[in-house]
Amino acid sequence: MDDKQQPVRFEDLKDDDQKRLRLRVAHFLEAESGFRSGSRHWAQQGEPRPEYDPERTTLTERRFAKVAELKALHRDDARQLGLGQVSERTLQRWSAAWPEQGIMGLADGRLTPVVRGHRKITLQVAEAIHAVHAECLHRSRVGMKTRERMIHQFVREKFGTEAEKKIPHYTTLLKVWKEWFGPESGRQRYLRSAAAVDTGGSTVTVTRPGQVVVLDTTPFPVKLRDDVFGEPITVDLTLALDAFTHSLAAFRLTPGSDSSIEVAMLLRDVMLPLPMRPDWTPDMEWHYPGVPAALVTEFAGHPVAGRPFFAPETVTSDHGSVYKNHHLVQVARTLGVVLLPARTMRPQDKAACERAFAGIQSLLLELLLGYRGRDVAERGADPEGDAVWTVDEMEHLLATWIVKIWQNRRLDQYAPAWDPGGQHSPNTLFATAAARDGIALQIPDASLYHHLLPAHFVKIHGRRGVKIAGLWYGGGHPVLGELSLFPSPRSGRHRDKWVVHRDPRDCRQVFIQLAGQWHALPWNGLPTGEDVLAFSDARVQQVLREAAQAGLVPRDDTELLPVLLDLIGARSPVGSWPSQMTKAERAERTREVARARAAQHDRTAHAGLASPPVAPGPAELVRHNQRAVDAERRRRREAAGSVPLTSPPRLGDGLREHSLFTLPDADADADADAGSVPGPVQEGGSR
Repeated sequence: MDDKQQPVRFEDLKDDDQKRLRLRVAHFLEAESGFRSGSRHWAQQGEPRPEYDPERTTLTERRFAKVAELKALHRDDARQLGLGQVSERTLQRWSAAWPEQGIMGLADGRLTPVVRGHRKITLQVAEAIHAVHAECLHRSRVGMKTRERMIHQFVREKFGTEAEKKIPHYTTLLKVWKEWFGPESGRQRYLRSAAAVDTGGSTVTVTRPGQVVVLDTTPFPVKLRDDVFGEPITVDLTLALDAFTHSLAAFRLTPGSDSSIEVAMLLRDVMLPLPMRPDWTPDMEWHYPGVPAALVTEFAGHPVAGRPFFAPETVTSDHGSVYKNHHLVQVARTLGVVLLPARTMRPQDKAACERAFAGIQSLLLELLLGYRGRDVAERGADPEGDAVWTVDEMEHLLATWIVKIWQNRRLDQYAPAWDPGGQHSPNTLFATAAARDGIALQIPDASLYHHLLPAHFVKIHGRRGVKIAGLWYGGGHPVLGELSLFPSPRSGRHRDKWVVHRDPRDCRQVFIQLAGQWHALPWNGLPTGEDVLAFSDARVQQVLREAAQAGLVPRDDTELLPVLLDLIGARSPVGSWPSQMTKAERAERTREVARARAAQHDRTAHAGLASPPVAPGPAELVRHNQRAVDAERRRRREAAGSVPLTSPPRLGDGLREHSLFTLPDADADADADAGSVPGPVQEGGSR
């Protein structure tokens, strides 16, 4: 360990010890040169004193005079100043150490001792402590007293009673245990899972934007009002934070819990430039050096706001189900990023993102009406009644605050290692990296939206199309009509199947890629000429359950349309329609509308839309669904009226017409005889 020891620095001393050391240096320099500053050019008033005048005294005389002066001090004062035992030999030793070590050559080495561990912890006791720690991770949680007894048992059985006598006291063992393994205040299963991860003893040094992007989701601490019914709801906030610049590269507000499709689109937002919005000022536009704003605007197709965009290389998240499913693995493979999950129940692995949540809360959210506080005990009297912000308004407020304030705010505790004392913001750090390494303006095309959707491997039915999640799509579509004539050329695990992508937020259509071009396959149950409001996969499952409970076994998706319209819309008057639904149903409908709007915004992101489309209100929902129902009824009446009506046959007529054992009627026989031609009578005929 001695070869790895670093020299002691002046900053290692405490403030009082630094003051005493400066006083000691002043006495030493006065004995050496006659001046407390060490030079006649910075002489203080009354210097040099007669007993220290370098023109009248020698160095030895000045040293003896200094020793006599220090001995004349009161014993307590000299001990307090650290000058109680200064002799001529001490001054000589200081004089020898001053040229090489400077001010630290005069420091008391007892103030900064070398940490060499605990003298009472022998090799046998250290081995026992590590063995007991490994055993305690495997067992259920036990206290420190039990660990002490296990240490005694291990040493006694393995090294004998003589080695057991060298085990230190309980307090020493407790101190060593905390120094080596930490307080271990978490749950036992989390400690066990954390200990099973081998970190390799190395840390990741982030040196460029996009090298590590941290994702996390937290409940939004402000009550919002939904855009459909205007009732207070709780949403989730998902952030994407760049670990190098601490830029909030993207965020999403999701009513209810988020899903993997929201996380996939969040990663897509990190790669896309943020369009300027109508009410944003010119100072919020792109202004990074190296690439002019006009060039970025031409490259993106719209004015770009001053928020960095880049391709992420590594994504770090916790172990939530939304970050661990197969869809997100597919998204990571498509984007070419590496998923690096944090340790279980270890938020310090993504401390920057946790700190960003706290910063947003203290800097912005605590000022808003509807703020809920940190927990229930700190909650206001009526945060739901105070909620005035809608989801769209809060999304716009957050986007404006991030571009105008967060990206330009000085980073005090997150200053870069190469300039710890400098003043930097997320934008200046990104500009510095751009000036050093350049900027890769890689803006993905619109087809990335389809590639990030969940993929389904299905076969094509000649008449009904493809079946995904219980619904049929593309029935009678010309693209599928050509593909149904021959099997898919795909081999391997999904042999003879086609890949179809579906957005679970909007199940009205699915997408298939052929020859580099994407085709939308509509749901077979959609009425012709009218659009049904968007519905999610959760609504599809509810439709199928309702149909099963009603005893329906539909052969065509058009039979499911009335059930769907009953679920996503209402047929009662506008004034009383919201009261016919429970609070849970209204919250579910709000979430469905918000997810559908987000899906539409993601599909049209490259068209330069600044914000998601406006959500339809309750009155518009009623009118839209009523028009859809009327159009469907009209289509069925017209289809039924084009065929002439015929009366059904009488009972038994069908059997009599095709039976071989039915005797012909008498009238029919007479008609047959009258129409016959008489012939000659043959011989041997009957008489």
